[in-house]
Amino acid sequence: MSRGLTAVLSRRRLTIAGTALVLLGLIVALQEIDVRTVVAEVSNADPRLLGAAVAVYAVSWPLRGRRYRDVLAAMDQHSDTAVATAAVFVSQTANLAIPARAGDAVRAHVMRTRRDVPYAAGFASLAVERVFDLATIAVLAGLATAWIALGDAVGPLEAAFSSDGARTAALAAAAVGTTTAGVGLAVVTSARAEHGLGARLRARVAGRPRLLAALEGALRFAGDVQTVARRPRALGGIGAGSLLVWSLDVLTAVLVLAALGSGLAFATLLTVGTLAVSVGNLAKVLPLSQGGVGLYEAAFTALVVGLTPVGASTALAAAIVDHALKNGVTLVGGAGAVAALGVSFSEVAESTPDATRETGSLLGQPKK
Repeated sequence: MSRGLTAVLSRRRLTIAGTALVLLGLIVALQEIDVRTVVAEVSNADPRLLGAAVAVYAVSWPLRGRRYRDVLAAMDQHSDTAVATAAVFVSQTANLAIPARAGDAVRAHVMRTRRDVPYAAGFASLAVERVFDLATIAVLAGLATAWIALGDAVGPLEAAFSSDGARTAALAAAAVGTTTAGVGLAVVTSARAEHGLGARLRARVAGRPRLLAALEGALRFAGDVQTVARRPRALGGIGAGSLLVWSLDVLTAVLVLAALGSGLAFATLLTVGTLAVSVGNLAKVLPLSQGGVGLYEAAFTALVVGLTPVGASTALAAAIVDHALKNGVTLVGGAGAVAALGVSFSEVAESTPDATRETGSLLGQPKK
């Protein structure tokens, strides 16, 4: 078995083990909550508002595809919105169904075979998209926190974060947001600096073909990311698209909270929904559980309970429905995209050696 395959299997084992541990921890943490009450909350939800939530979230997907097309265009790679949307659907579906974030390799493969986007550019576009996602979520969380601090819709800031769960989730979100801002600043700064680092690194590995191939792949990846960082107009357009995508994600959660009869005023619903979705998604950054299941629900519930008088059963029911609804739309759209593109996962596995040659890193199982 190759070292690359061993690494992939290790990541899969880590994800599966993490999922089991997260779910076990969630079960232990929810011992005080009556499961029958949670089920009753879900069954009594307003179907019209849930239908509206599904529609809102579905609308966000073409916008995701449009944003991904803009990311590729900023790297001088071209795709139509339909194929870009389908590629995003397929990759997100793979991330839900397969451990170790396999969807990244799937999307790169789809764009390579359907729109001739090199693997290095495909993975770089994913990195850019992810940084914008995290930055946008962090900004939304910051705005919601500022609104809580300045207003009185959900009480003083100290009281709002008095619970251990809400405080821990908020601190974790702040750490991820700060890290994201630092990475983004470093990329933009390095993109505008003439440091000659690539030439110095090439000189160091001269005469070692394997290291040189890996370095060339890494430099192509970094060069594609920096191409976007050098284009302010592209950054603005992608940032605006990210804000719209995540605003619809927040609106979906707000509609779910309203459907479960939270009894909160609109301003409070919007503020709490924004913070709960932001922190819940930031909690899923590390692939410790499959599809972020358990991590999202725990953070979402902690924030809602810590910020409002809503009971833990209602908050957990909202978190479960919100996450399940979003994953359901993703799976349905992903199934349609797989059929439309004619993608097979065996085909992706067969393409892995080509990706390795282009990027200098193993992305999956090699041919036998």
